[in-house]
Amino acid sequence: MPVLALVTFGLTKLAYRFPAVTEKWYSQKFYPLVAKIISPVSSSIPVSLDDLFYILLIVAFFVLIILLIFRRISLKFTGKIVLNALAATYILFYVLWGFNYFRNDLYQRLNLAKHEPSNKAFVKQLKKIVEDTNKSWISFEKWDKNKVDLQIEKSYKELAPVLKISYPAGKRKAKPITVSRFFAQAGISGYYGPFFNEVHVNSYILPVEYPFILAHEKAHQFGITSEAEANFYAWLVCTQSKSKQLQYSANLHVLQYFLYRGYLLEEYDEILKKLDKRVKKDLQLIRENWMSLRNEKIDEAASKVNDFYLKTNKIKDGVIEYSGVVKFVMDYSNDAEFREKLNLKPK
Repeated sequence: MPVLALVTFGLTKLAYRFPAVTEKWYSQKFYPLVAKIISPVSSSIPVSLDDLFYILLIVAFFVLIILLIFRRISLKFTGKIVLNALAATYILFYVLWGFNYFRNDLYQRLNLAKHEPSNKAFVKQLKKIVEDTNKSWISFEKWDKNKVDLQIEKSYKELAPVLKISYPAGKRKAKPITVSRFFAQAGISGYYGPFFNEVHVNSYILPVEYPFILAHEKAHQFGITSEAEANFYAWLVCTQSKSKQLQYSANLHVLQYFLYRGYLLEEYDEILKKLDKRVKKDLQLIRENWMSLRNEKIDEAASKVNDFYLKTNKIKDGVIEYSGVVKFVMDYSNDAEFREKLNLKPK
């Protein structure tokens, strides 16, 4: 097994060097087949198989330690079991999903034009996001998870040709994270399980956050590994849906990234005043909810682990990469040709 892990490691290096080949053979052909085979099976089971897999690994590790302490097994045997388990996990991760990290980036896949960023362009886009968020505001007192799921799926299906995703690529039944409270303490709103092709959403998020987070995790299931790209896909899919709840959830989420990026600008306070009071209230409720759940030590540790994980998989900005959606939204807004392909209005 360790030998196969080394072979897999070598293949990751080749995949990184030749992203176009990875895109063609793995991301567009092999991975959709994997998703088509695994996801219907995992979707039919109500509990998270990925969660159970991680729990099993942790329990098995402690059992081995206990057996080693009481001299029921030798150190050599323990090391062999641990090495093989790690090697198998490593191989499965990349074969089942991880090679998508080395595919073409969003600009190459979508033929989206890059534009030189400037404060003037950013301020203009921030004002537009504020305006769009205000216009799309809608109450979430009445909402339906199943309906939201269907609306997101419909939008992904309609935009699939331009987003370069293989639809349907299996099933994407959202599952709650088994230990949602712990994940909430770490500031994690959802995650994609690569071993069983599962989409997870944290049970502690607010209803207004749900559509965007679900769309984000579904993007990962389609083979979009970059967090910034998944954010962009989720924003585009939700804002182009006919559902106002999807539109508002996406605009509100992306607005937070823009506000974070722009708080040092001279125009910031003036722009902030233009936010609808109901939007401000929703932003406050989201912040208060996460702050009430957050455990500082767990959050910091999770952030470091995630940062290391992302950088190991060639995401050079690590956790900062989540906010890269700001650049994508700005480039999208300046690319009339790309918007024309979607038959969409400027955003």
